[in-house]
Amino acid sequence: MDSSSSRLGINGMGRIGKLTLWHHVARKHFDELVVNLGRPVGKSMADIAHYVERDSTYGFLADYLYGRGARPVIQEIDNPNQTLVIDGIRVRFLLENRNPQAIDWKAQEVRLVVDTTGQFIDPTLPADHPKGSVRGHLEAGAEKVVVSAPFKIKDQRQEMPADAVTTVMGINDHDYDPRRHRIISNASCTTTCLAHMMKPLINIFGPRKILSASMATIHAATGSQQVLDRLPGAGAGDLRKNRSVMNNIILTSTGAAKTLRLVIPEMEEIGFIAESVRIPTSSGSLVILVVNFQEEPAGNPIRRETINEIYRQTAHQDPRNYLHFSEQQNVSGDIIGSPRAAAVIEGHETHTRTAEVTMDLGSIPGLDARVREMLTDTVVRIPITQAVIYGWYDNEMGSYVNMLGDRTVTVAESM
Repeated sequence: MDSSSSRLGINGMGRIGKLTLWHHVARKHFDELVVNLGRPVGKSMADIAHYVERDSTYGFLADYLYGRGARPVIQEIDNPNQTLVIDGIRVRFLLENRNPQAIDWKAQEVRLVVDTTGQFIDPTLPADHPKGSVRGHLEAGAEKVVVSAPFKIKDQRQEMPADAVTTVMGINDHDYDPRRHRIISNASCTTTCLAHMMKPLINIFGPRKILSASMATIHAATGSQQVLDRLPGAGAGDLRKNRSVMNNIILTSTGAAKTLRLVIPEMEEIGFIAESVRIPTSSGSLVILVVNFQEEPAGNPIRRETINEIYRQTAHQDPRNYLHFSEQQNVSGDIIGSPRAAAVIEGHETHTRTAEVTMDLGSIPGLDARVREMLTDTVVRIPITQAVIYGWYDNEMGSYVNMLGDRTVTVAESM
């Protein structure tokens, strides 16, 4: 990105949008930030400043930047121009338009936008779609858009457009082609953690030795949940989303398995199931990964220390320090704010168990009759090792927003 236009646009100011603002104020890669709120907020810019400078999970922005007890970092509040100066970075707020096509990024000299709304995630919709589209940002003057959520194509007959790509930093960020891709999904916080847990195992064992895998994410609450019980909307299919997040463990779904295949193609060869459970905490989540390996009769057995050593070495050799390996006994609060940690492997809790699985080859559908006749005994016993691996991640700032910030800067540097 040329120095004459070092501006970043941010669409949305929810959890990810606000923390993305914090990240780039701290990072100072961009000289100016333009944040689209899409509606009037409060009574004056002072109310926006109040929202920006403090956070119920991460504390004060000044403390985040300079440590506890630091002086306030919002230096100017300009109501007529709708700007704040935050630690030397000018931030302009737009309050008029929620539809991406109507946001005049060109007039703001914004070439790169991060859309954090979670609303515009279908890259197949045209820019003038009545409910808005991520392509509207391009129509409005942006050259590239980074989306802080997985793509979700509603019309299953549509294929992923050639100018759209999904990446996870440290896994497949090299798949981004600046000459071709204009819309980049940064996947999700859960997929980011999961990818960094699965990739080291695939690198060592290969997909054929991994018979199956499953995961459950024990996930902190999100803004889509209700503080108190309320009636569901018309046609609502999941009644649990309307139950109080403060009082319940809530079963929900995750698209992590589908997105994981986009960033690690080898996952197509591995049977995989992903589930999600929401719990009443503000941030700090956990992936419980269960992997079944086929043991080699003449090879070294897969044991707890084998798994831990793979993660220990991967973390040690990771130049960007995205994977952390911990031998401490952590709780979710210890992970909140953990810098650049896509995943923190809880090595203390890694478990493995090996057992023989009995299989009757004669009952396998499609087995060639000649092969069946050659078998003197169709019953075989296969040694299988099941490993249970725990990976922490701060689903807001510590993991996801840092990964999103890295993705945004690398896209900017390629423009």
